[in-house]
Amino acid sequence: MMASSYNAKEDGHVAAPGGGTIQNKKPDNTAFKQQRLPAWQPILTAGTVLPAFFVIGLIFIPIGIGLYVTSNNIKEFEIDYTGTDMSSPCFNCSQSFSWNSTRPCTCALPFSLEQPFESNVFMYYGLSNFYQNHRRYVKSRDDSQLNGDTTSLMNPSKECEPYARNEKMPIAPCGAIANSMFNDTLDLYYIDPNGTRIQIPLMKKGIAWWTDKHVKFRNPGGNPNLTSAFQGTTKPINWRKPVYELDTDAENNGFINEDFIVWMRTAALPTFRKLYRIIQKKNNMTPTLPRGNYTLEVTYNYPVRSFEGRKRVILSTISWMGGKNPFLGIAYITVGSVCFFLGVVLLIIHHKYGSRNNTADIPN
Repeated sequence: MMASSYNAKEDGHVAAPGGGTIQNKKPDNTAFKQQRLPAWQPILTAGTVLPAFFVIGLIFIPIGIGLYVTSNNIKEFEIDYTGTDMSSPCFNCSQSFSWNSTRPCTCALPFSLEQPFESNVFMYYGLSNFYQNHRRYVKSRDDSQLNGDTTSLMNPSKECEPYARNEKMPIAPCGAIANSMFNDTLDLYYIDPNGTRIQIPLMKKGIAWWTDKHVKFRNPGGNPNLTSAFQGTTKPINWRKPVYELDTDAENNGFINEDFIVWMRTAALPTFRKLYRIIQKKNNMTPTLPRGNYTLEVTYNYPVRSFEGRKRVILSTISWMGGKNPFLGIAYITVGSVCFFLGVVLLIIHHKYGSRNNTADIPN
């Protein structure tokens, strides 16, 4: 009996009537499977909990203050140019323009900066009520086509439907994301004290992620002549010109156009901003954008009235922590303050009732 019992534990089988064996479902007699591994279970006492609360509070509060001050030092200016108000210079454009319009509509928005922008200035366009995170919208693209695959260029993925073909010709780039690409043109002018308009130079390269520019997006075939490389394809339905005419610079044209790459990286929330241009600082003696009057000239190509959206331009500097976002600093300050407050409350409770409990535990 002892031998058979021992063998059952070793090989996981037990003898069955008639000479056969059946598998034993009992776990092996090991420390891991029988849950006999050594464990460390901390005992929470006032001597361990109170210092933890105070340390977390003393660490989080200064970090939060530093993050909040850094965020507030970032300068940001926002201009809404949707044109829903009748007083807006873009009102006529917003009411009359649609995807089918053939003539572009332009409007100019004057504004003034009360404080100079010293370092590099990042120019964003922002959209509201635009759900780029919709499941079907996010999937409506062909990454093989965007990576320069010639087969996918002529035979787009079914995920691109109904924007895969137009008049029996493959669309390049295909899909709903590319079809709805933001195409407003934004120009910035500085009005000097003499009333002269000075155009601010805007850098259109260097706005996309390096991995997107050099890895994920490539023009098909490696042919420098993009007109022949995209021969046999047609432009997206809502585009005014084909993909090989997005820019005159060969290093910023076709699928590797940085405006196109930035748009193809979909946003997680319905209100978002995307980098449009960079205004580089010229020297340390003069600010990038001096205080004074400016004019934003908009070529109104992107209608948003159909989905009750809004459009805006944001001028912003950055810091080591990125753009202006006070939430992280507020979160650190809140958590640190709550921990410090709980530490004080628990310390008072411990001093008031701790000695009484210790006295009650002592036997007579």
